[in-house]
Amino acid sequence: MQAADRGHTRWGIVLPFLALPVVVLGVLIIGLFLWAWSDDEDATRAGAAATVPCAEALAFGAAERPANARAHDCTVQRGIDTAYSAVLRMPREDVRDWLRATYPNAPKARTGGGSCGALCLDVTHENGLPGTAEAHVVQVRVEYENAETALVRFSAFTM
Repeated sequence: MQAADRGHTRWGIVLPFLALPVVVLGVLIIGLFLWAWSDDEDATRAGAAATVPCAEALAFGAAERPANARAHDCTVQRGIDTAYSAVLRMPREDVRDWLRATYPNAPKARTGGGSCGALCLDVTHENGLPGTAEAHVVQVRVEYENAETALVRFSAFTM
């Protein structure tokens, strides 16, 4: 009888216990790859910029579109923080009045050059941002396109 037992090993018992973790790990890895390659996730949740109505973008920073301005390129980007942006084209002569009416308690808009452009305004809750703003910071950058028109880049974001 001893000769017949010599060819048998205990691998028949051990093998299923070793194969189980390999199968579970394989299923987890395949699931991870399928999840990573799926593209059904909402673009705004993934951190990509999405187009929004310009009224929404401006309202996030407690602003309204001036009656004589054309708003376009309005976006939102959500991630850890939220950032709205809008581009306005309006008469040059109306920009300062719009800024004073929108942010009456903010510091005066400054002139500069370089990254500031022709005119800049940075407003926070500490220095004049209205309590109705959902944003923590509003930045306005103005460039004069010609003698009559100003290009206003508006951004409002949380920190």
